[in-house]
Amino acid sequence: MADTEFDLDDVERRMRGALQALKQEFGGLRTGRASASLLEPIVVEAYGQSMPINQVGTIGVPEPRMLTVQVWDKGMVSAVDKAIRNSGLGLNPNVDGTLIRLPIPELNQERRTELTKIAAKYTEQARVAVRNVRRDAMDELKRLEKDAHMSQDDHKSWTEKVQKLTDRIVGEIDAALAHKEAEIMQV
Repeated sequence: MADTEFDLDDVERRMRGALQALKQEFGGLRTGRASASLLEPIVVEAYGQSMPINQVGTIGVPEPRMLTVQVWDKGMVSAVDKAIRNSGLGLNPNVDGTLIRLPIPELNQERRTELTKIAAKYTEQARVAVRNVRRDAMDELKRLEKDAHMSQDDHKSWTEKVQKLTDRIVGEIDAALAHKEAEIMQV
């Protein structure tokens, strides 16, 4: 009866969502080499509304330390330029017609340390999200046991499974942080 009442797959899906969100956040952290994901969070004021940058132009990576944005509408070039300058990424766009070139500057040691701290902050947010999912699952298990839909033995078994899943996902989050820190600190 407990198998139909408690869905461990849903708990895992929600925990993996936190891991995916973390990886997306990491994609926006600059590591000294060009990546199209660096520009994904940028929003451009276009046609009277806010649009992601990839909906007003094509993002390219022609070389390891250069990004390009080929803007589709010539009238949007200044709006894209302004959005990139105001993004806080420390990029200085060079406009050439409808093509915007973004040279990626070298990271100094101070900026690398700052980026690792930001990565650690994102990681802690992901861990908190996973722990919140675990807490919700544990509350659900307690409710099922209290309402006599689950025996004490089943409750204990499911609790152990949820904890093992939590430990595994937190381990993957920590591994992602270690990989990102190594990438940031690489000179």
